[in-house]
Amino acid sequence: MLSKRRRKMNRYVEIFLVALRLGFTSFGGPVAHLGYFREEYINRRKWLDEKSYADLIALCQFLPGPASSQVGISIGMVRGGILGGFLAWLGFTMPSVIALIVFALVVTNVGGVDAGWIHGLKLVAVAVVTQAILGMGKKLTPDRERITIAIVGAVATLAFPTAWGQIGIILAAAIIGYILYRNEEKEEMIVLPITFSKKLGIAAWVLFFGLLFSLPLLRNVFDSVAFAIFDIFYRVGSLVFGGGHVVLPMLERELVPAGFLSEESFLAGYGAAQGVPGPLFTLSGYIGAAIGSWPLALIAVAAIFLPSFLLLIGTLPFWNSIREMSFAQGALKGVNAVVVGILLAALYDPVFTSAVQTPADFAVVVIAFGLAQFWKVPAWLIVIGTAVAGAIISII
Repeated sequence: MLSKRRRKMNRYVEIFLVALRLGFTSFGGPVAHLGYFREEYINRRKWLDEKSYADLIALCQFLPGPASSQVGISIGMVRGGILGGFLAWLGFTMPSVIALIVFALVVTNVGGVDAGWIHGLKLVAVAVVTQAILGMGKKLTPDRERITIAIVGAVATLAFPTAWGQIGIILAAAIIGYILYRNEEKEEMIVLPITFSKKLGIAAWVLFFGLLFSLPLLRNVFDSVAFAIFDIFYRVGSLVFGGGHVVLPMLERELVPAGFLSEESFLAGYGAAQGVPGPLFTLSGYIGAAIGSWPLALIAVAAIFLPSFLLLIGTLPFWNSIREMSFAQGALKGVNAVVVGILLAALYDPVFTSAVQTPADFAVVVIAFGLAQFWKVPAWLIVIGTAVAGAIISII
């Protein structure tokens, strides 16, 4: 009994420490995060197979909230239940939350956010995303039909660069995948070890919608800044599609006109959030601290991520059953192929366009890609190397 408990504890510690390392090194935004996750969780630790990982990405693309964070939480839940999901989230988000809270409390100027080493971290994101797309493409687009879906998906994503456009592209790919592959023999899927029940999943869905509709009403009853912040951040976390950059205008409309903080202070925090690893949703930590104090920052962070936990707890218990259905398998083949295309479009804009400005920048990307793809150099070493290279390029 003790041995079993110790093994479970060791697993929880491993989940947290691996996520923490990713939280310190995962620069470059949500698409880059998926590349870092794939390298760490799929290639190195074999916690999931490539197909299951792609299925989780597809699922999280449909859900509101920060898709890359939700993928990380999902992997934690598959590995260690709800507590495993929480530990994966805590490790991944804690470094940037602490950094942004300190930034707000110390009222540091944001001039260093545009430093050369930050530019170097943007360059490594190009290499990481390229490597991830190549690896996923080999497994998820093995025939001409799925390669075509990926290419058309990439073009459509660039033509309709909105969250709703992306959801429409995924739905169209699901329909095409079903039409093309509905008569194929059903594949045997690797069952994800989800340890919490469907009853708990239903309860999570009820709580998700209950909070979404009741918090604005209760806000009129409880005249409290903390309650108002919880309501605002929970609502934004529940309704935003498209990731961190979409959350910016939503939060700005909710907070600046209401006088919670100034436009200048809000934009300073957004700039600082670009210079830290991890998800952009940790901007909530800066905003809470800038409005009040570190306890208010923790309330804001908890509120904006809570919907993601409830949605995943509500969906994952049913995910194995959905994946095993023959019609769903055909649809998922199309969805997984188009996810490769969506990532390919994101590789160009915003990852490549925001990072590669000069031939020297492109040279750094090529070197970083070669070191990662062919020399198998650890990601953290490449991150350090490109940060140094970016600083050198800015000086020259």
